Amino acid sequence: MRAIVVDSAHPVGIRLAEAPPSQPRASEAVVRVAAFTINYGDIATAQSLPDGAVPGWEAAGYVAQAAADGSGPGVGTPVISLGEAGGWAEYRAVDTAMLGVVPDAADLGEMSTLPVAANSALRALRRIGPILGRTVMVTGATGGVGRYAVQLAHLGGATVVAVTTSPDRYGAELRSLGASYVVASPGQHRGEVHGVIDCVGGDLLVQAFDRLGRDGVLVALGHVTSQPEVFPVGTLIADPSRHNRSIVTFHQLDGSPLAPDLGWLSARLVEGRLRPSIAWRGPWTRVAEVIERLHTGSLHGKAVVDVAVDE
Repeated sequence: MRAIVVDSAHPVGIRLAEAPPSQPRASEAVVRVAAFTINYGDIATAQSLPDGAVPGWEAAGYVAQAAADGSGPGVGTPVISLGEAGGWAEYRAVDTAMLGVVPDAADLGEMSTLPVAANSALRALRRIGPILGRTVMVTGATGGVGRYAVQLAHLGGATVVAVTTSPDRYGAELRSLGASYVVASPGQHRGEVHGVIDCVGGDLLVQAFDRLGRDGVLVALGHVTSQPEVFPVGTLIADPSRHNRSIVTFHQLDGSPLAPDLGWLSARLVEGRLRPSIAWRGPWTRVAEVIERLHTGSLHGKAVVDVAVDE
C-alpha cells in the first residue's frame, strides 16, 4: 500500500512511499482511508519513530474489513479513527474501540478533524465541570483544538473568552464560532473565569491561571511554545477569595469509550452546529507544505490531507 513514511534523510522527515499492508488483530478493523489530518503532535511523534514507520493519529474512511471478533461496524461503514500511529496510509488497522461511525452523507475530510481536536476539547470541558452560565477561557483559540473548544464551550452555555495573538485578524471569525470576547492575552480580560482550556503552555498558561476564580479549573491541553511554565512565588498558595483552584491534565487514550463521543461530534458537524475550521486541504503529494507551515506556526486551523486525490 502507499503511505506517508518516516524518512530521517528527507528534508521534512517524511515521504510518500510503499509500505507493508496493515495486519489486523482480531479486535481490529481495516479502514480504507479517505482523508487524514496532521497535527503538531503528529510531527513530534513521527520524530521518535524509526525510518519506514507510518505516523498519523486520526483518519477517516470506510471499513474495508470488519474485525474478526465481530466487534465494531461492518464493511462499507463510514468511520473516523484514532490511534497512536498508522493513519497516514491507504489502509490502517485500528481497534474497534477507537472507531466512531459517522453519518453517510458526511464529508470524510471534515470528519477527520474530529478525533484529536474536537474530542480533546470535549473531554477538556468535562474536566472543568458544569459550564452553563459560567465563563471559559481558551488560549491558542485559532488552532484546531482551540476553535473546537470555543464552539463546544459556547454550545455548553458558557461565555467564551478566546485568546489569540492576532485579535484584529481573527476576532470576527472567533466571535462567529461563539466567542464573546477576543483578547491578545489572558490579562486583557478583566473578569475572573471558571475554566481555562490552555492549548499553548508557557507564560500564557501562567497568565491564564491567574484569571481563575474560586474553584476554577485550568486544563493543560497542549504545549506548542518552547517556554517553560514559571509561576511567581506564592501563586499556588490559596487565598480566601480564590481558593480551590487547580491545574489538571488528561490523556485521550486512557481507556474511556471513544465511539459515543466521536459519533456525537460527527453528528453535530453534519448538522452545522460545529465547523471544522479547515485552514489547508490538498492531496498527500503536498504533505511537505503542511509540515513546513506547522513548523513555522503559520497554520491556524486544521490541515486535511485527501488520500484519494492526486495532482
